[in-house]
Parts: sequence; structure tokens; C-alpha cells
Amino acid sequence: MGFQDILPLYDLDGEVIQCSRYGSGHINETYLVVTNRPHLYILQKVNSHVFPNPRILMENIIMVTAHIRAKERDPRRVLRLVPAKSGEQYILRDGNEAWRLYEFITGSICLDRVESLRDFEQSGIAFGTFQNQLEDFPAEELKEVIPGFHDTPKRYQALHRAISENRAGRAKLAQREMDFYLQREDSAGMLMELLQNKELPLRVTHNDTKLNNVMLDAETRTPLCVIDLDTVMPGLAASDFGDSIRFGASTAAEDEKDLEKVHFSLELYRAFAGGFLSVCGNKLTKLEKETLPDGARLMTLECGVRFLMDYLDGDQYFHTDYPEHNLIRARTQMALVGEMEACHSQMLQIIHAFC
Repeated sequence: MGFQDILPLYDLDGEVIQCSRYGSGHINETYLVVTNRPHLYILQKVNSHVFPNPRILMENIIMVTAHIRAKERDPRRVLRLVPAKSGEQYILRDGNEAWRLYEFITGSICLDRVESLRDFEQSGIAFGTFQNQLEDFPAEELKEVIPGFHDTPKRYQALHRAISENRAGRAKLAQREMDFYLQREDSAGMLMELLQNKELPLRVTHNDTKLNNVMLDAETRTPLCVIDLDTVMPGLAASDFGDSIRFGASTAAEDEKDLEKVHFSLELYRAFAGGFLSVCGNKLTKLEKETLPDGARLMTLECGVRFLMDYLDGDQYFHTDYPEHNLIRARTQMALVGEMEACHSQMLQIIHAFC
């Protein structure tokens, strides 16, 4: 079923004059719908391979956006689902094929990479605001779209399985990388242990806190809202903070081959932390704030483990352009983890400066 079959199921404002692929996402099929009014919409087909239970995913999104919408008067500050003619908030066809339609956020831009310290600070404000908006939402009401998504010890269990099975016959080519990650396994469960001991609260978390999941006002470059809510689940504030740092505070691309270019930027870290804590710092517990640097290290470590595991499995999950692609990605995360370990005290001092 294609978009031609789906659009007639909606009562759109005007007649459709164009529907074309849109954005840089690699998971879902995304289309920009233009009408003769003109009125813009975003149509998406959910990737049922990555998200085998789209019903749970959509129920999470419906609850979270409704909660935010009750607090925000500006329609650009929350994703808005367009109901189908039937009244459904999404369309489920052929058993597991889910489609949804959003109002297009007008006058907005989305950045694929940090262009200035202020941009990254604004990203921190966006995700800090997201925490604020949902701090009174009962996280336990959300379902796990991907069970154990940020359960780092479970990721290590999967790595051990990948090493043992060596499906692609690549283990001998990744001995140095395996040694690096396995040497850090003992500390990988820190956040999960604190959660299990109820020392850290369960929060509503985004779980994909990249800069390109923030919509900025095109004129002011201040945050409007957070998008791509597919992985909204119960989790830890440190995980969301850490994933932003892993992606945004690196001086190089995730797959940079020249590791001399890959560094962890304390300057970028400071910018994001300042923005994030300026809006949600008073809502986080003391221990949550103390563990934010650990979240950065552990999310980077976890992502590297996932890249290495996928390399050993023969590239089953992440898209790759050449055989060593996932191994290169695992190496960049190694470089970042090493520098984060070396400057942990400075990272913590920065957090204290904003609290």
C-alpha cells in the first residue's frame, strides 16, 4: 500500500498537488504533502521491521503529545497528529502497516549538524523543555517500544553472543576493539543498577536526542519542539542527556576514519549542559544531575558496543556503505569514550556550575 492509497482516507485542507519524499531520516518513509490551499502535511509510513508493534508506538505518541498539547498554546510547539476521516489517529493496514499524518511545523528549520555553540545550547533547551513538559507524566504508563533499548548490560550480553557466534567471520579483525569494550563491561551497568535500586527516578525519555530531532524557529533559531517520538519510552534523564552529548559534542562524524579528527569537545558539552539544565535542572534530583556525565560516557560506550556487535553479525541492523563501516563507527566511539574518561571531573564541574 502506498501514499496514493492512504491520502484519500484523510479529509485534507485542499486538494493534494504534490507528495514527495522528504527529510534525511533512514528509518521511516517520510513524505511532504502539499495542497492547493496551500497547506503542508508530513505523511509517514512506520518501519515495521524496526518497530514490529506500531500500535504500541503510536499509543505512546498519542499520550505524550496530548499531555504536551494541554500545556502549550502555540501549535508549533508540539507535534500534531491529523485524524483520519474515520477518527483514527493513525491508520493500520495489512496487519502491521502503520501510517500517520502530522501537521507541518511552519517557519521551522532542522539542522543535521551543529553550526554554532548557540545551536547546541538551543538543542539542550529543547530536550530540557521536553523533560519539563513530561515530568508529571507517569512514565510507567508508556510501553517499551524496543525492550531494553538503553539497558547497557543487555547490550553487552548481545556482544558476547556476537563474539561467540562470529557469524560474519570478522572477530579476528576486531580483536583490539573487542578488548576495549570488554575491559569496560564491569562499569557498564552503573545507571541500570541505580534505577533498579530506585535511587534514580523513571522518566519519560525520548531516546534519540540528536540535534536533527529538534525543530528550530527559522528566524530566531530558538527551539519549537522535539520531533521523531517513535522511541519515547520510560527511561533515565542521564540517557537522553548522554545520547545528545555522544552525537553532538564530537568534533567529527560518527564514521570518521581519521581518528585524529575525533575528539570530545568540552566546549560543546558545556553549551548543551547549560541549555539543558537552565530549563529542567530544578526538576532533576541531585543524583540525576551527578550522573549526567556518566550518561554521556555510557551512551557512547553502549553505541560503540552496538556498532561492534553489528559488525560481527554481518551488518544486520545499521546501514553500511562498505564492509568496515560499523567497525569504523565502533572506533570513533572508542575515541570519545577514552576522552570522556580522561576529563570526567571537568564534566562534573561543569554540571555543578549550572546547578
